[in-house]
Amino acid sequence: MSTPTPTSLPLRAVIADDQALVRTGFRMILAADGIEIVAEAANGEEAVAAVRRTRPDVVLMDIRMPEMDGLEATRRILADGPGETRVLILTTYDLDHYVYAALTAGASGFLLKDVTPEHLVSAVRLVQSGDALLAPTITRRLIERFAPKDEEKSTVHRDLSELTPRELEVLRLLATGLSNAELAERLTLSATTVKTHVARILAKLGLRDRVQAVVLAYETGLVSAGAPTPEG
Repeated sequence: MSTPTPTSLPLRAVIADDQALVRTGFRMILAADGIEIVAEAANGEEAVAAVRRTRPDVVLMDIRMPEMDGLEATRRILADGPGETRVLILTTYDLDHYVYAALTAGASGFLLKDVTPEHLVSAVRLVQSGDALLAPTITRRLIERFAPKDEEKSTVHRDLSELTPRELEVLRLLATGLSNAELAERLTLSATTVKTHVARILAKLGLRDRVQAVVLAYETGLVSAGAPTPEG
């Protein structure tokens, strides 16, 4: 595993899970890769308090916990206002409504607890960088099942009017699950240019990350549920 360079600050994380053994395992895996665990929490209330106290980069959040579940804790953490903290949902329950509820609450990704140590570390670092942590097939399945299908949702939301034609094109492709590298290849642009477009889209729409952008693209009608993935 990699370790942070002397000039870089370590990624800081909070682990929220009601099982002490799970927290210990995650802490050992992440710490071995140079990730600093600044707090642990056994329920949602403790998680919210820990995040407000330590302001971590990433929260690993269990869903089913006593006192307050992970979904409500996620809502409260992210409702505190704009910040750099990202929430990565970790659960043993591979249920669509949990995933979609977590995403609409503002979570930046979803991961099952049987993940390998290498994947766990990669997931935490990916979420911290602002990228999405959902396979395109999962995203499409969730949106097709849960996104509003009312007739009035078939037109582009007025909030998208601030985007340029190129940014709308990038958002439309991003919503199909393409990575920055795939977007660059599809649009014949440099990776740096694509990254700039994505950053501007998020800033203009007041979105936290790519996951929220995907959800918004479907919910506003920019991309239709069930629409085929565009081919190059």
